[in-house]
Amino acid sequence: MIPLFVDCTHRRIIIFGGGDVAARKAAYFAGKAEVMVVSRSLQQKIQNLPLVCRECDVSTLSDTALGSLVDSAFLVIGALSDPAQNNRIGRLCRDRGILFNNADGEPGDVILPSVTGGINYTLAISTQGSSPAMSRFIREHLEQNFPALDSMIALQQRLRAELKRTEPDQKKRNGVLWNVLEDPKVWQALSADTDGAWELVTEMHLHG
Repeated sequence: MIPLFVDCTHRRIIIFGGGDVAARKAAYFAGKAEVMVVSRSLQQKIQNLPLVCRECDVSTLSDTALGSLVDSAFLVIGALSDPAQNNRIGRLCRDRGILFNNADGEPGDVILPSVTGGINYTLAISTQGSSPAMSRFIREHLEQNFPALDSMIALQQRLRAELKRTEPDQKKRNGVLWNVLEDPKVWQALSADTDGAWELVTEMHLHG
C-alpha cells in the first residue's frame, strides 16, 4: 500500500454499521464527503452528523440488492459486528472496482490512518492495521511535543518568501530555513508569541 491524500468532496462514501466503529468512521468523513450510513440500528451520535442514514438489516439483502446499494460509491466501509457480512460487502466491492475498508474481517484495499493536523498541515499515521494503538501513540506524541508545529510552518512560509526576496543563493536559503527549524529558541518563542519568534529569526538568522 502507498499513502495518498484524496479530495473526497462530492464523493459518495457508504458505511455499513451503526456502532462505535462506524461512528468513528462516519465522523472522519462527515462534512467532507457525501456519507451514507447503513445499519439496522444507529447510535444517536451518528444521526447527529451531517450525513444520510438508512435503516436496513444487511443480512436480509440479496447480493444483487446489496450490489445495487454500493454501485455508486467511491469508498465503502464495512463496520458491521458480523465479519462475514463485512467480507461479503468487500467481495461485491472488489467485483465492481470500488475501494473498500474493512474494520473487521478480510483486509480491504484501503486503510484509514490516525490523523492529526492544523491549519497548515495534515499528518496521517498508519501501521497498516498491525497496531492501531501505536498509530494513536505516535499521533498523541506529536501533538504533545510539537504544539507549535502549525506556527512553525507559517513562519517557514514567511521566511521562504523573505529569503527569495533577499538571498539569491538557493543553497544559503535552504541553510537558513533548516537552521531555524533546528533552533530550540525559535520553537520556544513560537509557543508564546509568533511575532516575537519572527523578530528572533530576523535578528539571529537573517541579520545575525
